[in-house]
Parts: sequence; structure tokens; C-alpha cells
Amino acid sequence: MENVRPIVEIKNLFKSYRRGSQVVPVLEDITFDIAEGEFLALMGPSGSGKSTLLNLIAGIDEPDSGIITVGDVDITTLTETQLAQWRAINVGFVFQFYNLIPVLTAFENVELPLLLSPLSRGERKEHVEMALQVVSLTDRMDHYPGQLSGGQQQRVAIARAIVTDPTILVADEPTGDLDRHSAKEIMDLMDRLNTESGKTIIMVTHDPRAAEKAHVMRHLDKGILENVHPQDPL
Repeated sequence: MENVRPIVEIKNLFKSYRRGSQVVPVLEDITFDIAEGEFLALMGPSGSGKSTLLNLIAGIDEPDSGIITVGDVDITTLTETQLAQWRAINVGFVFQFYNLIPVLTAFENVELPLLLSPLSRGERKEHVEMALQVVSLTDRMDHYPGQLSGGQQQRVAIARAIVTDPTILVADEPTGDLDRHSAKEIMDLMDRLNTESGKTIIMVTHDPRAAEKAHVMRHLDKGILENVHPQDPL
């Protein structure tokens, strides 16, 4: 992958939070690249800064200092409005607890990111059905989240994340609320999205079995990024 250009470039990233008058450092001088088409697992103990780093890459949070470039855009220079527009196009989110809207069907949940797009109703329908086909849930598109298993709800969430064909897919503990069988199905799906569709995936996980699907593991400990761990070839 030597000639593959980085899709994400992070330079000298610092992030801290305030607790009253106390400043608590979370990330300290983080610098690394993520290649286009890479599947990266971020690991480390609770409180190590993994989710904070993921949120910074996804443009959900802002660093104290440093540069984050995704594609050709330095997202640290964007205004809040520009960042929201950028996220809508470039980032697909997969969360531990699915974040589906219970009063909307699977189809309607997946369609949500497209509602502000210039696509026609017919084009939106086509995109949603294609995304649900990718996650093997076209037969559940009229079901509500409460009528679906945890694994099925997470597959709907993944369909929602990919329906806009985002630049990067970010996943925060995507198997954390699932039983082992459902977790394996979700990770097999993430693996296919990466290997067959070429999606760049950045995943926070505590689960070594989930991390096995990644090409690269990076460990964070107390805000410090440790050396990269390439996965053994399959």
C-alpha cells in the first residue's frame, strides 16, 4: 500500500477538557496518517482518548491545536456550519447503540441523511434500497427498530452510514451491544465494505475479535499514540 495516498492526515494534535479550573489532557501530540482504503482499529483502555480521537477525525469535536486533513480539506479551518455540511457528505457514523429513530421504519432511518441532498424522491429510494441490499435487509425495510434484533438494527445503522457513499466510515464500538454471533455478522459486513467496496474504516473497539478484521491496529494509552501494529496477512 506504499503508493496509496493518505485519506486522513493528522499532525501535532492536542485535545484537553476543563473540569472547573482544572485542565485534563486527553490527546497529546498525535501525528499519523490513514491510507485510503485502510481498515484501522483504535484500541486502548477506557479513558485513553480513543473516542475523542475518532470524534475529532469525524469533525464532531474540535482540537485545541493541530491539523486534521481528510481528503484535501483541513477540517480544523472550517466554521461550524461548514463542518456540518462537510460531515453530511464525507462521514458515515456507526454507533454502539445504533441511534435509530424508533418511530421511523428501517427505510426511513436509512433515508434520513439524504433528505437534505438534491436527490429526487425516486433517487433517494434507489439509494436507500441499494444500501439495505448491501446489508441484506431489503426484506425488513418496512419494519420499525423495535421489531428488529440488535444485529439487524446495527445493520440498518450501517446502511444509513453508507447511503451517502461517504469518504470515511467511523465506528465507535460497533459490536459493543451485540452477542457474539451478531457481532461476528457485523464485523464480516464491515470487512466486506472495506475489501469489496473499498471503504476507509476507522473503528474504536475493546473487542480483540472485532479488531482482527482491521488491517492496522493503533493503541492509545493516556492520550499517547503507541507504535502501529500491522495485522498479519490473512
